[in-house]
Amino acid sequence: MIHYGMTKTAQLAIARGLAERTRGTGVTVNSVLPGPTQSEGIGDFIRSVVTDEGMDDAAREQAFFARHRPLSLLGRLIDPAEVAAQVALLASPFGAVTNGAAIRVEGGMIPTIA
Repeated sequence: MIHYGMTKTAQLAIARGLAERTRGTGVTVNSVLPGPTQSEGIGDFIRSVVTDEGMDDAAREQAFFARHRPLSLLGRLIDPAEVAAQVALLASPFGAVTNGAAIRVEGGMIPTIA
């Protein structure tokens, strides 16, 4: 997924550059990086990967995470409203000290090394 990696890298670079450019103005610029979010496309993808007969979409999603994303701490798709809530937090006065950051909204899918 070279194209995806390139666009994400560009997004991060632009956001950081804009955050530096707006230093001291009260404007904050951050990148929100959502994980697998409920959509028609991801639903189609999961149905194409988990082809077990007799499963409804909820069971397929559960099986997908168990088989193909076992490191996910959330273990489910993210609701678009959950991503929106994170964006709203960052845009609110409560997010005023977060600037130039890459905010992962992916439910703990990507393990980090402490």
